[in-house]
Amino acid sequence: MVWDKRAAGNYAKANAHANSIRKCAEYTRKAIAAGGINIGNTFHAKDYGPFLETAGFRPVGTYESPKAGDVVVIQPYEGGNPSGHMAIYDGQNWYSDFKQRDMWGGPGYRTAQPAYKIYRKE
Repeated sequence: MVWDKRAAGNYAKANAHANSIRKCAEYTRKAIAAGGINIGNTFHAKDYGPFLETAGFRPVGTYESPKAGDVVVIQPYEGGNPSGHMAIYDGQNWYSDFKQRDMWGGPGYRTAQPAYKIYRKE
């Protein structure tokens, strides 16, 4: 499969809402598909890591700067959404179902900073 990270990022940007509609996994998965990769489907954002790895994405180091096409999978935190969160980076901004301020996608994630992995397909 050919990975077009620009097409994925453009899709994410074009389809982002002003605020979250609580469909981060669906919107991120569709952006990845727009880039040419079908990763399959699971209900919870937190569970997409193995799906991404099967599709050829690999975890990158925690301290590496994000690159266009990177996908973050964030685990849930106590009191937050039990599905966790996921988003895609277009080279400038993180997108899920909305344009995010940063990778965390919300104040609860930003404060709790739960476990996460960033995946990259070269």
